[in-house]
Formats: sequence, structure tokens, C-alpha cells
Amino acid sequence: MHLSQMIGERLQAERKRLGMNQELFAAQLGVSKRTQAAYEAGGSEPGAQYLIKAGELGLDISFVLTGQPTPGAVETLNASEQRLIEQLRGLSMEDQGAVLRVAEAMAAASSH
Repeated sequence: MHLSQMIGERLQAERKRLGMNQELFAAQLGVSKRTQAAYEAGGSEPGAQYLIKAGELGLDISFVLTGQPTPGAVETLNASEQRLIEQLRGLSMEDQGAVLRVAEAMAAASSH
């Protein structure tokens, strides 16, 4: 198997882990669904800007490129926290901002 195919398979696995279909993932990264499909099939490799944006959505860039998961944050989350993050990632950026503002307001209110 070629490196681009392995990267594509890992990219697809990460997209699915994030709970997104190709169309939604592509839209959030500013590429077409066709381009996303080509990346996942190993027909072409994503560039740095794409990977940076994907990382901001929660994609494990190290895993996609090397096959070695980044140790850390995900393993320390409990089931409720993981579920919350998965749901949050499925929202538009605008809705994510609204959820963040609500959570910040609730946290501020509970600390008084």
C-alpha cells in the first residue's frame, strides 16, 4: 500500500471518529466533497493549510501523517465529556460559539 493510501485511510478514520460525513467535513475545511474523497482514496494528499484547519476541528494530524496517535487529551476525558465534544463538533461554527458562551455564563454563575 502506498503512503498516500495509508494517509487517506487514516484521514477517513479520523473524519468518522469526529462524527462527520465527507460533505460536512469538506465544507468545514473549505474543499469540495470530491477533493475530500480524493484525499481519503489516496488519489492526492492534503496540504498544510487543510491539515491545520482539520486539526482545529479535532483531527489528530500526527495519526493521519504517521499512524501514531497523539497521546493526551482524549484519553483523559470521561464519557460525558467525550460525548459533549462529539456533539459540539457536529455544530456550525456559529452554533459552537453560542454553546461556548452559554457554558461560560453557566460556569461564571456557578462560581458565585
